[in-house]
Amino acid sequence: GWDHDPFEGLIDDGFVWGRGAVDMLNVTAAMAAAFRPFLSGEKDPLPGDLIYLAVADEEAGGTFGAKWLVENHWDVVACDYQLTEVAYPPITTPDGLAYPVSVAEKGPYWRKLIARGVPGHGSQPHGRENAVVDLGTAIARLAEAPTPVIITEEWQAIVEILGLGPDMSAALLDPDQLDAAIEAIAAIDPEMARIAHALTHLTVSPNVVHGGVKNNVIAEEGHADVDIRALPGQDETTVDDHFRKVLGSELYDRLQFEPIMDYPAGSSPKEGPLWEAVGDGYEQVAGTRRRFPYLISGTTDARFFRTRGVVAYGAGVFDDRMGTGEFASMFHGHNERVSVDSVGLTTDFLANTVERFGVHSVAE
Repeated sequence: GWDHDPFEGLIDDGFVWGRGAVDMLNVTAAMAAAFRPFLSGEKDPLPGDLIYLAVADEEAGGTFGAKWLVENHWDVVACDYQLTEVAYPPITTPDGLAYPVSVAEKGPYWRKLIARGVPGHGSQPHGRENAVVDLGTAIARLAEAPTPVIITEEWQAIVEILGLGPDMSAALLDPDQLDAAIEAIAAIDPEMARIAHALTHLTVSPNVVHGGVKNNVIAEEGHADVDIRALPGQDETTVDDHFRKVLGSELYDRLQFEPIMDYPAGSSPKEGPLWEAVGDGYEQVAGTRRRFPYLISGTTDARFFRTRGVVAYGAGVFDDRMGTGEFASMFHGHNERVSVDSVGLTTDFLANTVERFGVHSVAE
């Protein structure tokens, strides 16, 4: 639907490369292309309003984009149903391909850890309180400690559709056997083990660290930004209890914990006109309507709409050049890419889904 090639200069071997390609740029481009025929009149009007909302700060928390619009201009962006990210490739099961539909997402409880010490000359460290030492100790403990587990309905659906056999399936649904089962998967498929861990555990990842001012000055202050993602049923109390347990009371009390982002996990029902329309879209483009509810480990702007009762799904279609494990490993990593064919398939899928949603919504 473009007048020009939007990927000119970005394509190599049929892939679009770039940060955010796998989860945002592909869906954003496909949505724009699928939306345009309705805007231009090339396609018949739908029975309700169709809104294309593009905001630029999802990666920065959505504070000045979707969140601000929902809180300040709901009259402009109000909707009952939403199609958004994240879209995943199909999973191969004993009964054929099945497509994940992102119906739920973990909640971000990001924290800034602040350590304070007493400055002095770096040549005389004995007995000093060094902020970066406390900070480093805290980071190491948090990174290495086991985290709380919850078995969600979405995880149960994933395990069921994978058809891994009774013993492995039972282990993956048992909190006491889960970690051992994930390690067994890791020996064969590390990428899938990483997904399994993220979808069943509170995750804690210290990713940004600053401390000290000069090589020969004992650090008076240091801080670390920690990415924390909570499952449905976990909240800020879960996070604080985990930190206190892992750090120990003495170290915990010496640190400060500043919330950067607090937002609970959210989900949408797996039924209704949009759920059926998504099935129709897959059937039209991929030849099957087999789909299952999926919990994503990241966070999207859908959370702001779900608080208003909006049913929000992430879905798309990918070609067979990339499996789920490889796809998930590329998020913000090396060689992040999406094939141009996949963008085209997702465009067709979204256009069909929107049209079928119009039919289903009228029928209801």
